[in-house]
Order: sequence, then C-alpha cells, then structure tokens
Amino acid sequence: MSDSFRHPQALVESQHIGRGTRIWAFAHVLPGAVIGDDCNICDHTFIENDVVIGNRVTIKCGVQVWDGLRIEDDVFVGPNATFTNDPMPRSRQHLREYPVTHIRRGASVGANATILPGLTIGQNAMVGAGAVVTRSVPPHAVVVGNPAHIVRYAGSRGVDPVERESAPSRAGAGSPSVQQLGVRGVAIHRTPIIKDMRGNLLAREIERGLPFLPKRCFSVFAVPSKEVRGAHAHRALEQLLTCLIGSVSVVVDDAVSRQEVVLDSPELALYVPPMVWAIQYKYTADAVLLVMASDLYQADDYIRDYDQFLAERRALDARTG
Repeated sequence: MSDSFRHPQALVESQHIGRGTRIWAFAHVLPGAVIGDDCNICDHTFIENDVVIGNRVTIKCGVQVWDGLRIEDDVFVGPNATFTNDPMPRSRQHLREYPVTHIRRGASVGANATILPGLTIGQNAMVGAGAVVTRSVPPHAVVVGNPAHIVRYAGSRGVDPVERESAPSRAGAGSPSVQQLGVRGVAIHRTPIIKDMRGNLLAREIERGLPFLPKRCFSVFAVPSKEVRGAHAHRALEQLLTCLIGSVSVVVDDAVSRQEVVLDSPELALYVPPMVWAIQYKYTADAVLLVMASDLYQADDYIRDYDQFLAERRALDARTG
C-alpha cells in the first residue's frame, strides 16, 4: 500500500493495492478488492469486494465495479461505463453467488457502455461508446449499438479489391491465379467465370484452383447478419471457402497478423491452412458459403478457444523456427 497513491478524499479499505497504482478523489474501494500494479482509478469510482483488477488498468470517472468482475491487464474502462451482475435484480434480494464477468487483457469499454452480467469481453476487443452488450464479445471484435453487434475486427487489414483483381496468374490470362496474403499460408484463389448466352459456369480442378483433394464439403446459408460463425482454428484440416451467392467477410489470424477478406464473387476462393484462426461475419441475407475440407469431420481437430490457439500456434512456431 505504501508504494501506491491514494488521494486524501478517497476511501481505500483494501490492503491489496499494487505498486504504482493511483486512486483519486471520492473513489471507494471495499476491503476484498484486489487491484494490480500501475492502475489509474479515477474520481467517483466504486469497487466492490469480489473484484480482481489486473495491472495497468485505467478506470475512468463514474464507474462502479461490482462483485463478480474480473478485469485483466491493460484494460481501459471509459467514463460512466456500467457493469451489471444480476440478470433479474429485485430490491433487497441478493444472489448467493454473482455471475462472473470477464474483461480480457487489452480490451476497451467505451463511455456509457452497458455490459450485462456473466459475459466475456475478449482480448483487445473494443466496445463502442453507449453500446449495450448482451452477448460475449469475441477477441479483437469492435462492437457498437443496442444491442451491440460486430462492425469490424481491430487490427485487421482488408484486401484491396483492385489488388485482388490483378492477382498474378500461374498459367496465363483466363487461368486460375493465386494471391498470397499477409497471414501465413492464407491465399485467395481466383478462377474466372466462363460466361455465354446460356449462363455462367465456374470450375475448379485439383492443382488448378483446388489446393487439396476435398474429402468433405458443406454449405452455410440463412445466417442472420449479426451472427458470427467459424471463430476457430484447425490443427490439421485445410479449407477452401467460396461465397456462391451474396457476400461474407472472413477474418484470418495467424497470431501475428490479422487480415479481413470480403468474399463477394464465386470467382474468389479463400484458402485457409491449418493453425489459422478464421471468423466469418457480415453475411448478407442471401449469402451461401461453400466450404471444401481436406478431411472428414473430427471434433478433436478444432481449437475453439482463442487463448489455446495462441499458445499452440506459438509453440508450433517455436518448434519450426
């Protein structure tokens, strides 16, 4: 406690305050709260007992941090953001145990946002000012509105459609072409549509538009635009994604770089190799996504937790140099 600062007008009852943390005027910290190093707790904040706050966290003015909150390192909480911990509150009725709400490392919660109880705000996610968050937010997602919905992914560089159209061909004009992206192993395969008065035709052949021999294919359609699909990686499986009708945005992430690709023509197919995290969102109402897979369905090939993906990807990179 001697290595932290507390304003003379702050009431700090906890003995678990980290080195370099600053607690400003009219803040009230209850005895059970744990606050890490180098945090900034601004004026008129209230921090209840069953609360754990990590290192380098900023909590701006007018925020109440209730029992059940777990705030990890490097989180920013904007002024008057509201956390809740009881899904059906009644006067003078208290839960025996409050649902745990996680704000993962590096996330930001904008001014006046409201976070419902028991949710997780994923690492490096961004909750826009005034958003009402009714469902957990994936890592790196940017959400706005009431109810909050994903509008983009932080740090995802889009693929320029001009660049995409001029991707170099391996076999001359009118032949399939491959454009390597900034995420390791990910590529856009472009196959020209053959058009005539009878209609359009598009064909992909092994080694000339298909990077592997498919053993399984499936379609995804009738997805509400607010929904996110995918949000996993595969340990061994390869996939090729094509939007036959409408458009879908796909975010690919190799734990170092992140890129967003808009699939809006059946000419375009996105190759996703093993150990790349992939998310599909922004489905148009008419979108039909065709996915070709290099093997049959195997549940243990999926990595559905982003932290686990990061750990396995980094271990793989360390082994392979």
